[in-house]
Amino acid sequence: MLGGRELSIETGRLAKLVSGSVTLRYGDTMLLVTAQARDEKSTLDFLPLTVEFEERHYAVGKIPGSFHRREGRPGERAILSARITDRQIRPLFPKGYRHETQVIITVLSADQQNAPDVLGPIGASAALSVSDIPWNGPTACVRVGQLGGEYVINPTADQLAQSSLDLVVAGTRDAVMMVEAGAQVVSEEALVGAIEFAHREMQGVLDLIETMRAELGREKFNFLADEDLAPDLVPELAAAARAAGLRDALLTTRKKERSANLKALRDRLIEERLPEGEVEGAEEQIVALKAAFGKVEKQELRRLILEEDLRADGRNSKTVRPIWIEARPLPRAHGSAIFTRGETQVLGITTLGTERDELLVDDLTEETQDRFLLHYNFPPYSTGEVKRMGGQSRREVGHGHLAKRAIRAVLPSFEEFPYVIRVVGEVLESNGSSSMATVCAGTLSLMDAGVPLKAPVAGVAMGLVMEEGRYRILTDILGLEDALGDMDFKVCGTAEGVTALQMDIKVGGITPAVMREALAQAREARLHILGKMAEVLPVPRPELSPTAPRILTLKINPELIGKVIGPGGKQIRELEAMGAQITVEEDGTVRVFSADSAAAEAVRARIEGLTKTARVGEEYDGTVVKTTPFGAFVNLFPGQDGMLHISQMSEGRVNAVEDVLNVGDRLRVKIANIDDRGKIDLIRPELEGKIAPREPRPARAGGGDRGPRPPRRD
Repeated sequence: MLGGRELSIETGRLAKLVSGSVTLRYGDTMLLVTAQARDEKSTLDFLPLTVEFEERHYAVGKIPGSFHRREGRPGERAILSARITDRQIRPLFPKGYRHETQVIITVLSADQQNAPDVLGPIGASAALSVSDIPWNGPTACVRVGQLGGEYVINPTADQLAQSSLDLVVAGTRDAVMMVEAGAQVVSEEALVGAIEFAHREMQGVLDLIETMRAELGREKFNFLADEDLAPDLVPELAAAARAAGLRDALLTTRKKERSANLKALRDRLIEERLPEGEVEGAEEQIVALKAAFGKVEKQELRRLILEEDLRADGRNSKTVRPIWIEARPLPRAHGSAIFTRGETQVLGITTLGTERDELLVDDLTEETQDRFLLHYNFPPYSTGEVKRMGGQSRREVGHGHLAKRAIRAVLPSFEEFPYVIRVVGEVLESNGSSSMATVCAGTLSLMDAGVPLKAPVAGVAMGLVMEEGRYRILTDILGLEDALGDMDFKVCGTAEGVTALQMDIKVGGITPAVMREALAQAREARLHILGKMAEVLPVPRPELSPTAPRILTLKINPELIGKVIGPGGKQIRELEAMGAQITVEEDGTVRVFSADSAAAEAVRARIEGLTKTARVGEEYDGTVVKTTPFGAFVNLFPGQDGMLHISQMSEGRVNAVEDVLNVGDRLRVKIANIDDRGKIDLIRPELEGKIAPREPRPARAGGGDRGPRPPRRD
């Protein structure tokens, strides 16, 4: 049982040719998870692991909405689900394992209450555990919500909609390995408590997988680890590198200069150790020396951090890099800001749109519309590289989603601010923590656009170096510290609490004590960054940007929606031709959207005229449009006339209507009565009380407004 519901894992019935496969069921959500590795070792110098999360629309009884009516490229939710599994299992493959490995998660059934994203990692752990693939698991994964102050394991979709916390935690028997969270501004202590709760609750899942492995698991195949080309080179090369200035090269402040200095030092040391002339095996020796120098570089950097609290750019472990900010650098964008922290720089841009711009989400959840979009772009020039540019990478999707969760918590409701909002983070320079810079730049661009955020949000990436019981937590890590360190822990939030976090561990996991310390240190950094942001934009601008479109909202009687739309949409097309976009909701809410405020006001006035409803007691300056022997018809507003009876025109007797009023005359009138047919009786306000009021017209019995009809004669 997990969260009060049965979790079952089955193997040996489906997909039997694969190395490891399991079928997992939780409620009516079912997944097939397979794991397969190539027999031969890859020539790549990294672990070639791929995780695919396959959503099948038949799982929810739907036919795909694409042109070809079949599933296409993975959507954002599928990519994020695959990344959760990848980040959980990747650190536990043995060091030096280089066999291409593929884990495929296929959603066979989805009940739209029990989310498959946290079930995929459990299935992957079970499939790898029973397979012959070398892997140091098992792991487990759960989601934690918070309802009424109580933690809930694997909340249903309905419960999650009411939860102040959406936390996904993966771990081994003894430690936490991966954390992903979005929150409605919760405290650091509440987060740690939720993580500890998740780790306790996942122990039963670990017991189940270990039992399966013991009873059904296959023997792991032997693999050829990366050959240590010259283990004896490292100590000698380390001594020579230190003597030749390795410390000074590592402590170079700027990234490109540091890389150039380290490369020059490495090349000089290699050249000194190569024999003159062409010698057999020289190429292999160069490869071995480069690998040895890489190990020496990593060892020295970690030693400087642990022993001297000194980092590659000269900072200590708690210092944030220098920050500079510029608001509104782009003249035509609705909101824009540049956020620079050290050598990481992001241009944030906010664009405001209408409901027509909302994103339709067509996946295995209930069909929804997304009114807040955040896109993270990471071009190759941001790291000084040349690479082929294609579609959005999985990394860009993941980083953008994290920034989106961080900011979403402070956005106003759609009723308060009826715009579809798109934020784009253009990474211009990257030397670590570009996703967190996107949070800061995106927040500033929203404030520059005049979006009434509940509070500013900032983000910071924390690192960790841990060896033999010693550790040091690093604030605002560099790219080098991310690559050579043991943790990437991103924390976002306001001055009051956390709105999003993401943690990836390269070692076996970390304890709650280390996590508490990292969160406390991240809070200090976050407050520092928020202070720098407040120096430029302390609060959102009071007015929308001059280039931003205006949305005017009005409420009409739902029964009058047809007047706004008109036959075949004729009326609404005429209104939009005045220079605005119009959306009409079933409850009578009408929104007028235009970049021209004058045009928006003109359209609103026209709609108000079309849908205005007369009420007893209201006064109008009307115009006589018709006279009859018994009275005058007065136009009150477009489409609405009332009748002023001859007996209500003057204190004395009136022989003919034309003696008092003629067509085209203007006069002040008041609505005295509206009968059941909508007919309006008028009086003159200045004569009220001076002449006897006219008796209301009696309601006609049957037959509608023409009275009873005689029987039909065939």
